[in-house]
Amino acid sequence: MSDYLASTMQDFPLTITSLLSHGRKVNAGSKVLTYNGPGEIVEHTFAEIADRADQLAAALAKLGVVKGDRVGTFMWNNHRHLEAYFGIPCMGAVLHTLNIRLFPEQLAYVINHAEDKVVLVDGSIAPLLAKVRDELTTVQTFVACGPGDYSGLGDVVDYEELIGAEAPGYDYPELDERAAAAMCYTSGTTGNPKGVAYSHRSTWLHAFGAMTGQALGFNEHDRVLLIVPQFHANAWGMPYSCFAAGTDMVMPQQFLQAGPIADIIEATRPTFSGAVPTVLSDVLVNRPEADLSSLRFIICGGSAVPRSLIENYKSNYGVDILQGWGMTETSPLAALAHPPAGSDPADEIDHRVKTGRIIPGVEIRICDDDGSVLPWDGEAQGEIEIRGPWITGSYYLDPTPDKFHDGWLRTGDVGSIEPNGFIMISDRAKDVIKSGGEWISSVDLENELMGHPAVREAAVVGVPDERWDERPMACVVLADGAEASPAELSTFLGDKVAKWWLPERWTFIDEVPKTSVGKFDKKVLRQHYADDLLEVTTL
Repeated sequence: MSDYLASTMQDFPLTITSLLSHGRKVNAGSKVLTYNGPGEIVEHTFAEIADRADQLAAALAKLGVVKGDRVGTFMWNNHRHLEAYFGIPCMGAVLHTLNIRLFPEQLAYVINHAEDKVVLVDGSIAPLLAKVRDELTTVQTFVACGPGDYSGLGDVVDYEELIGAEAPGYDYPELDERAAAAMCYTSGTTGNPKGVAYSHRSTWLHAFGAMTGQALGFNEHDRVLLIVPQFHANAWGMPYSCFAAGTDMVMPQQFLQAGPIADIIEATRPTFSGAVPTVLSDVLVNRPEADLSSLRFIICGGSAVPRSLIENYKSNYGVDILQGWGMTETSPLAALAHPPAGSDPADEIDHRVKTGRIIPGVEIRICDDDGSVLPWDGEAQGEIEIRGPWITGSYYLDPTPDKFHDGWLRTGDVGSIEPNGFIMISDRAKDVIKSGGEWISSVDLENELMGHPAVREAAVVGVPDERWDERPMACVVLADGAEASPAELSTFLGDKVAKWWLPERWTFIDEVPKTSVGKFDKKVLRQHYADDLLEVTTL
């Protein structure tokens, strides 16, 4: 038996086309609800979405799109964007989801670097793309999706007219599962954004990995409110998982403020959602009376989730927050903080505030500065490295050997791993504070500070110090109408962290700067300190 070769049936290619076919036939009646404002929800079935994806594929082919061409989407979360998620990769082209929050020069860079041939554009944000129209060297056609001002883009083709000229039933080609299906670019916090290409195989495996009970575990009885943008690592891969599982999807478009999100939840009754901490915090602050009882849990990621946010959602709404960890390079799901079996209910929050437990399909390790692998003992600290079938092995046309180590992706996150696979990230490698030769976790300090009732947000950064080389500075955003002094906040931290961790420097700011995907942008705060733009109190 050692030389036995499995039959070709087991070599059936893992492509997005098979997910489209399954959703079309088996989950035909599942729904996609697109929210267009109060009282206006547009409904499509999965079968209708599949038919419209066929029509889009046929229309793009007539526009000259061929296998391997990149097709960009500059769009909110809506049914047309979902159609592009299937029509583009299934015809053999590559879906390139464009981050609508990139700076103009970065946006032009990623479109030119990917060599997008066609770009689908939502009308409400067309003027943002028009700012860089003259810098784009490869785009031949702009497709107008919905009403809006497209004047700055020149001649455009209307999406509904384009697909309306075609019939469902596109003859999709046979594809190599290793072929690129989609690509996203990193948020570009340092240097130019880097492109990550997802293959059909990696997307298919990630979709099924996300569906497992050790990950998101949703099925046809669920309904997902897709708050996380479709341009952010393919909306954490959830659209593909939903289409395979028959899970209804609710698309909020640009209505991502606290009020509309609460209204959408009350109107559509989703059982699950996913968002970054700042979005969930805004809902808690601005709509504490909202009825979120339909939600069985919310996955939260993008940055560390404060204990106070988890506790407040549970006490105020009765909703569990599940912390998740990943990155554009990991497709992105890699770990989720499900409390392990046999946990004492009193300790549940202690597990939920951890970064997460590695999910089946990927491997993880931590390494010290010289590359030596460290033990999973919950104590050793090192850079987290990861590999697996949906983890990138390189960047698109951008050799970056320092990001890869013996076939493992270097994540840039520093942390420890417990024997049962739970990860606890203490900081980003670029953000960790090294004071007198010892590490201070800015993430831990931030999470503890945000547990104070007067604090809405807090970011901690390392700043130069003559004696200790570097010390933490706390940048605090107070809740509306709240007051707190540096001395009061330092006392509050005093019994929660080591005394030598306590910041001597404090500044109160109106808002923590954020990246295009909602993460704290600490380099801006460090620069503001260096430029003497912050009013700093020293204890």
